[in-house]
Amino acid sequence: MVSKALCGVMETEPRCTEDLVEPEVRETISELSGGDPLNELLCEKPRGKEKADADVCAEKSKSSPRSEPWSGKTECKERRKVKETNSWKMVRFQDPSTEDDVLEWDSLAEILFPDYAVEEWTSTSFEELFAAEDWGNITEDRLLRKKVLKPGNPQVPGPSWGQEVTVRMQGVLEDRTVVEKDCNLVFVIGERDVIQALEECVMSMQKGEIALLLADSQYAYELLGREPDIPAWAPLLYQLQLLDVREKPDPLTLPIADRIRIGNQKRERGNFHYQREEYGLAAKAYCVALEVLTTRGPDGSDVGTRAEEEEVREYRVKCLNNLATARLKLEQFDEALHASRDVLALDPNNVKALFRTGKLLSDKGEYKEAMEVLKKALKLEPTTKAIHAELSKLVQRQSGSSDAQTWRAKPAAMLGDDVTPFLIPAKKKTSGISWKFILGALLVALGSLVTSLILTARN
Repeated sequence: MVSKALCGVMETEPRCTEDLVEPEVRETISELSGGDPLNELLCEKPRGKEKADADVCAEKSKSSPRSEPWSGKTECKERRKVKETNSWKMVRFQDPSTEDDVLEWDSLAEILFPDYAVEEWTSTSFEELFAAEDWGNITEDRLLRKKVLKPGNPQVPGPSWGQEVTVRMQGVLEDRTVVEKDCNLVFVIGERDVIQALEECVMSMQKGEIALLLADSQYAYELLGREPDIPAWAPLLYQLQLLDVREKPDPLTLPIADRIRIGNQKRERGNFHYQREEYGLAAKAYCVALEVLTTRGPDGSDVGTRAEEEEVREYRVKCLNNLATARLKLEQFDEALHASRDVLALDPNNVKALFRTGKLLSDKGEYKEAMEVLKKALKLEPTTKAIHAELSKLVQRQSGSSDAQTWRAKPAAMLGDDVTPFLIPAKKKTSGISWKFILGALLVALGSLVTSLILTARN
């Protein structure tokens, strides 16, 4: 196994370049954050009778329960303000002028759809809803069910896999505690930015349709739930409206600022999956983030400023480090090595990537290159015990002997190209009888002889 000290750390918080500390799950993996034009702060201005609802919704979208602003450095704050939302542990980038305009979380389940406060939404038990005859089944196992409250436009084709949709939704537990609410949620079907229940449901809807969605925990947050508000194995009930359907935009046509927001949202979604030990979904999210985090234009030329290129490079390093860690969890070692090399192409002095690369090369038997990489990591962080331990293991492998040589930490100024001075040969066990034992036996024999002589003289 790769050492957790360096190989198990995840990039989790957006930072300025000078604030880069790094990743992968700091072996705990910190809380997620990330923002995205896919999740805009405010609702679009609605038409007709929906205007009043959306006005309320726009105000609610400015805040989220238990959210805290990102405490980055001043320059970063001026560029972007971040707030963590309760829904799917994502972060939205908020205009600095609205930072203090935070409203209390509204627990009223009817606020988004006041005209559709039907009995099923307000009081009926989930057991009754799962057995109700007037509900349709989205899946054959009857664990994902829907009831249409308002039909959509049949002239407009419904959404399909890979398309981008905008929905208005709110979700509650069986006791009708509101745990999710978003009046302008945008996601791409199939990229798992949201729970599976929402992806499956929108593909059965038409534009403008309002429906109730009942989801078993298998299609929601499963065994782990979602701290602190959704318990394990908790089914959820949603009110849901499909607002818009469109093709997923080409990332190369988006402004660089939007690419950074989308990329960070995907990366943080990957961190969310990693925390839940859903390593395959985490790796997928990191790959999608890397597709977006680029400064190339449609013609292949760079279209970003120097500052934007540096910011994109920083986030790509975080994504690649996290991707390498997820690949290791999946035991995809060649892919993990490739991702680590990609990190070093962007940041040659990234210690975590150096350590991970050296470890993987050592495991593959490429000892010479592994030694050079690990020596470089040691020069950058000479006090890191994990690097010393891996170098000791590498020396054992090179010698082909179980007679372990240990790696001794040295001050950075003493580090050179030759690793021999840093090796302490293992102490050899001496063979034969110890001289201390022989001396003790002689003293005992001499004492016995003297005692015998004294007793003889007295007699």
